Amino acid sequence: MKKILFIHGGGDEGYEADKKLVTSLKKTLGKDYKIDNPEIQFKENEPDYGWSMQISNHISDNEDNLILVGHSFGASMTLKLLSENPIQKEIKGIFLIAPPFWSGDEDWKQGLKLKEDFADKLPKDIPIFFYHCKDDEEVSFSHFNDYQRKVKRATYREIEKGGHQLNNDLKIVAMDIKDL
Repeated sequence: MKKILFIHGGGDEGYEADKKLVTSLKKTLGKDYKIDNPEIQFKENEPDYGWSMQISNHISDNEDNLILVGHSFGASMTLKLLSENPIQKEIKGIFLIAPPFWSGDEDWKQGLKLKEDFADKLPKDIPIFFYHCKDDEEVSFSHFNDYQRKVKRATYREIEKGGHQLNNDLKIVAMDIKDL
């Protein structure tokens, strides 16, 4: 059985909203895949709201050959974790859906921003995929373009319509996971 760790998006209802994405992934992938979908808690007093440590703990609790899937805030924090910390588990693939590319000088954003050389620090032998809908109203499609400029070795999937939640249909992600 292949194992997926799904890291949901942020916001007040991020975990609940992303349950539909997990359901879509389960339906498309079938019984050969098990999806772990933990609820990550916001910790207001930490620069990254405590997400990196929680994601790291969930990765550590899993077996090698883990597949990471992140949506929105969860995708950006997964990328931050992988570019700033050594991971002791073997990761088979990284799938990032509509991740914000944090920028700006606001204090609350400083702990979310990637380091300038983050792309060089990502694990070298792991396939990385980015997905973004052109009509995303929560995270502008320009963020996708920012990642394209920085992470040259990744695979990028532009999606015409589907909004921030990809119409709750992750078939495109599932097909890439199956192709690993």
